[in-house]
Amino acid sequence: MSSTPSSSAASSRRRIPNVPFWAQILLGLVLGALLGWAAKSGDISWLSTTLGKIGDIFVQLLMLVIAPLVFFAILVSITNLRNVSNAARLATRTLMWFMITSLIAVVIGLGIGLLTDPGAGTGLTAADGAEPKKHGSWIDFLTGIVPTDIVTPFTELKVLQIVFMAVVVGVAILKTGEKAKPVLTLSHSVLELLQKALWWVIKLAPLGTLGLVGTAISTYGWNLLSKYATFTADIYVGCAIVLFGVYPLLLAGVAKVNPLQFFKGAWPAIQLAFVSRSSVGTMPLTQKVTERLGVPKEYASFAVPFGSTTKMDGCASIYPAIAAIFVAQVFDVPLEVKDYILIAFVSVIGSAATAGLTGATVMLTLTLSTLGLPMAGVGLLLAIDPIVDMMRTATNVAGQSVVPILVASREGILDRAAYASADGSHLEDGESRVDVQPQPVAA
Repeated sequence: MSSTPSSSAASSRRRIPNVPFWAQILLGLVLGALLGWAAKSGDISWLSTTLGKIGDIFVQLLMLVIAPLVFFAILVSITNLRNVSNAARLATRTLMWFMITSLIAVVIGLGIGLLTDPGAGTGLTAADGAEPKKHGSWIDFLTGIVPTDIVTPFTELKVLQIVFMAVVVGVAILKTGEKAKPVLTLSHSVLELLQKALWWVIKLAPLGTLGLVGTAISTYGWNLLSKYATFTADIYVGCAIVLFGVYPLLLAGVAKVNPLQFFKGAWPAIQLAFVSRSSVGTMPLTQKVTERLGVPKEYASFAVPFGSTTKMDGCASIYPAIAAIFVAQVFDVPLEVKDYILIAFVSVIGSAATAGLTGATVMLTLTLSTLGLPMAGVGLLLAIDPIVDMMRTATNVAGQSVVPILVASREGILDRAAYASADGSHLEDGESRVDVQPQPVAA
């Protein structure tokens, strides 16, 4: 008997291979590199332009939802803490582990910088760099937290101010109680819509990877790496040590879980962070993989958004440590022990200045201004920034997932069976969204 059309269609669907997300990203990366090399070596302007447009559109789509996403994600995460037992202790321990891992990362960055002398012998001078238009200082950092109005932070994407407003509104909702329930319900609904829209953008990540990587290679080629070879290698090695050394040791020693299983579950978020260069843009996927790795949704919905705007081991610890040494050596400014202590202090305390956006210029200027180093040094590193930012952001995002696992394990709320079975290959956009009525988590 012949098969029915429906059974034939079902059979056809079964024969279509389900390509894992990581494989799609990898394919986009390889194709982007090849096309970028072809555009650069063959001087094919239309191909360079096309790759640039593809990458720009992908980044624009990510940026389009970042401001409202950060606001509602932080707001909802604050209110979700009321459903978690020992919420204050969870929040405190999360912040503590953020600081501990940041300190470890900055020490590694300083060690690598001192061993390799990244600024020596580059031939770069002050004339090769220009002072940035925007500086970072402690006064700017502290006063910049509080917005002057409620519109500018969203139109100019001042993430730190958006976080401040979200925390204030979230706490106000908790204090108001039942009367604020309609506002909270609306916030959950808006967050659902934003996450759904961002998931559509995330599904385009392989195409965005092709455009972004292709543009980087067609624009800069490989020649740029010659003067910055040591600096670039230092950033990648430092981030790799933290990503593949420190984090696995913490997972094995503190959380008592298999580190390889972490990478199996979290790899999609790490890959997306690498190509998108945005911790905030990766946030929904980071939260999803963190939940899949056994962290309760109620706690993950607080820790991941909080980490996406403040937890920056790559951008705020490793990078400014090595970059400060690089700038000091280029400008022949000797650094003393107190300067290295200041670098560590700035990295641990001031990491929120990076605010989850692409690049770490504000954090670098904050570090240089604290040390009294020339701001023109920032201009020296802008050309290489897109290349090193990929690895920095991947490290950031991995840490934003590792810390909740550490805390959840120590608090006895980690689902170890879920962790052991986590698989990040199949992505569905409905799995990581926040419940409107979250259930309490037992301590």
